[in-house]
Amino acid sequence: GGAVARIPRVPGGGTSPAAQAAFGNMCRKGRMFAPTKTWRKWHRKINVNQRRYATASALAASALPALVMARGHRISQLSEVPLVVANSVEEITQTAAAVKVLKSLGAYDDVERVEASKRLRSGKGKLRNRRFTQ
Repeated sequence: GGAVARIPRVPGGGTSPAAQAAFGNMCRKGRMFAPTKTWRKWHRKINVNQRRYATASALAASALPALVMARGHRISQLSEVPLVVANSVEEITQTAAAVKVLKSLGAYDDVERVEASKRLRSGKGKLRNRRFTQ
């Protein structure tokens, strides 16, 4: 009886939200279903030697232009791979100066590739401050 859905409702009378559905995961202002837990296994354990080997392999692979280009990077203008620059580059604070340095090194093509990849995210993430993906 009652002809009302069996979902918890706001108690009381006379207030505007009284008798509105609440608390459930399908309700407006309700809690989420199965909230994200802090004790989730966020990281996978891996042997120390295996991790070191993987790091060394990745570093070695960055020296092979064919592998770097296979990842989609634009490196045809670069003088060497990996690109080694002076420590003074770290002191750059302005974007215009950084762009100038990247253009002089021939590395700006890769930056343009990333800029061109910006697109609108599909789904509800747009409403949750995750509007674009790159």
